[in-house]
Amino acid sequence: MEDRVKTGTTTVGLIVKDGNILATDKRATTGYLVADKNIRKIYKINDDIAVTMAGTVSDAQLLLRLTKAELNLKNIRTGQEILVREAANLIARMVYSNVRSFSAIPGIAHFIMGGKDKEGFHLFDIYADGTVTECKDYVCSGSGSVVAYGVLETLYKPNMSIDEGIKVAVKVLNATLQRDIASGNGIDVVTITDKGFKRVLEKEINTKLEV
Repeated sequence: MEDRVKTGTTTVGLIVKDGNILATDKRATTGYLVADKNIRKIYKINDDIAVTMAGTVSDAQLLLRLTKAELNLKNIRTGQEILVREAANLIARMVYSNVRSFSAIPGIAHFIMGGKDKEGFHLFDIYADGTVTECKDYVCSGSGSVVAYGVLETLYKPNMSIDEGIKVAVKVLNATLQRDIASGNGIDVVTITDKGFKRVLEKEINTKLEV
């Protein structure tokens, strides 16, 4: 197991006064190889729910496509609003099944879900073993999470505005890009407010040297 391909990333979710903030880096790695310098790790489920992904990319992408399709079908059949908790539990059930299915390539995926419904704003940590935890403040995942948590412990305040939360999220990602070799190449930040999903910052960081 020691020689298996390892991946890394930094994904962050915050609850602030008027909504949710999700933020990620833009680097995809395969062991020590940077496989992609401009990958999006924040996936829009619908206008009010979005998810960050970490882990095995193929598994994460497939699980999110299945989740989106299932929730769209439920909405068509019932005409009822999708609760964020329902979406989180659906992904968690698939993650649980996926990680316990035998495969030559370990299928491991970790998600952070932010969204709003009639009950308010919610933030869920959907761990790689299928565990679901609702977070009241913030949560991180990926190889850069140790650095990210250190910054969040210092800067996070429960009643921050959206703009203040965005600035904190950017500082968190900047710190992990400096210290985690598997995180890098840029920052992607989205918000979920009463106006729905919005991509507020997508910045590439050029690491090429001019000679």
